[in-house]
Amino acid sequence: MGATMLGIGAGLDHVFGGPDAENQQLPKVANPEVPFYGTHQAGIATPSQDFLSFAAFDITSSSIDDLRDVLKQWTAATAALAAGRPYGLSEEGADVAPTDTGEAFGTGPSRLTITFGFGPGLLGSLAEDRFGFARKRPHHLADLPGFRGESLDPKRSGGDVCAQACADDPQVAFHAIHVLARLASGAATLRWTQQGFGRTSSTSREQPTPRNLMGFKDGTNNLRVEEEREMNKHVWVQRGDGPDWMKGGTYMVVRRIKILLDVWDTTSIEGQERAVGREKVSGAPLGRDGEHDAVDLKAKKNGELSIPANAHIRLASPEVNGDQRILRRGFSYNEPSLAGSGQLDAGLFFICFQRDPRRQFVPIQRRLAASDALGRHLLHTGSGVFACPSGASRGGFIGEGLFA
Repeated sequence: MGATMLGIGAGLDHVFGGPDAENQQLPKVANPEVPFYGTHQAGIATPSQDFLSFAAFDITSSSIDDLRDVLKQWTAATAALAAGRPYGLSEEGADVAPTDTGEAFGTGPSRLTITFGFGPGLLGSLAEDRFGFARKRPHHLADLPGFRGESLDPKRSGGDVCAQACADDPQVAFHAIHVLARLASGAATLRWTQQGFGRTSSTSREQPTPRNLMGFKDGTNNLRVEEEREMNKHVWVQRGDGPDWMKGGTYMVVRRIKILLDVWDTTSIEGQERAVGREKVSGAPLGRDGEHDAVDLKAKKNGELSIPANAHIRLASPEVNGDQRILRRGFSYNEPSLAGSGQLDAGLFFICFQRDPRRQFVPIQRRLAASDALGRHLLHTGSGVFACPSGASRGGFIGEGLFA
C-alpha cells in the first residue's frame, strides 16, 4: 500500500488540487459549491441534495500508516471534488493513469458533499484492536441490536469506513465514490454500496416536503438545520460527551428498508392513512387541516383517537420518545427485481444523524418494530452505524484526532 500511495502522490505538483491547480483549465459550470472544510462535516447540516451514492469500505491493510494515508488522500480528493475540480489528473502526455476517472469533468460542483464515518470494527475493542484505537472509541458507538422483523443481509450491512456522497447530479455523486474507491486500492475494499434518488425528508426550512415511494409526504416534522439550539441538543456531539476527537461530530445510522409494494398498493386509502397517521394528499395529521398543523396525539373523533395508537407518526414522535429527535436525511431507491418475482425492489435508504444512537435511534426503532402499523409493509434488509468526526481544517484530514 505504501508504494501505491507514493505513486499516487508523486505527481501531485502537476495535478488538479495541487500547487499548480491555478494553471489547469477545464470548462466551468455555474453550480453551487458546498465548502468542504469547516467545524462540522458537510452533508449533515447541508440542505439535502437530490441524489446519493453511499459506500461502506473494509480496511484490508493492517498498517496504521496506510489507513492514515488513505484518509489524507480522501480528504484532499474530497476538497477538490466539492469545489468542482478534478483530482489527480496527470498532465497531458504523462505516462501515468489518471487518478480522476473523468466522468464528472465539466459538471461543476453540483452541491457535492462527502461525509465520512467510522464503524465500530475500525475503532476496536478489548478483544480486537487492529489500530490501537480502542481507548479512543466513543461509548456511544456500538453495533446496533437486533430488531423485531428485520432480515438483514450481512453483505449490505456494516463496514469499517463509510462515505456518503450527495449531490444534485447523480453522476457527480457516483464519480466521487468512484474516485475514493480508486484511491483506497491496496488498503481498503468496497464492502457494499447504495444509490439513492429523491430525498425523502426536508432538512431546511427552504425545502418543500418531498414524497416517498409510498406516496406520502415524508419528514414534515424533521429537524431543520436552521434550528441551531435543536441541532446542538440532538445532533452535534458536545464537549464531555466522549473523546475529544468526536466533538463537533455526530453519529450516522443507515437502514436499507424495502417497501412491500405489492401489499401496500392493495391497501385502502383509509388503511394507508391510519398506518401513517397523516392524510395522503395534504400531508395533514389526521384530525387536522394542514400539513404543518401541530400533531395532536390526544385528539379524538367519535370517541376514538384520531391518530391510531399504532400509527407511525405517533410511535416516532418526540412526545412518546422522551423528547428525543433525530435528523433524517434519507433517499428513495429502486433496484433490478429478482427475475420472475413479479415484484419491484424499491424502498427507502434511511439515513439519520444523532448525538447518541443508544438514546435516540435505538429506543425509537424498538418502539416502531414492536407495534408500528406501517411496519407490516416494510422489511429492513441492511444496516450500519458510524461515528462521523468533526470537519477537517485546511492542512489537516478527516479523523486526524484518532492519530494524535
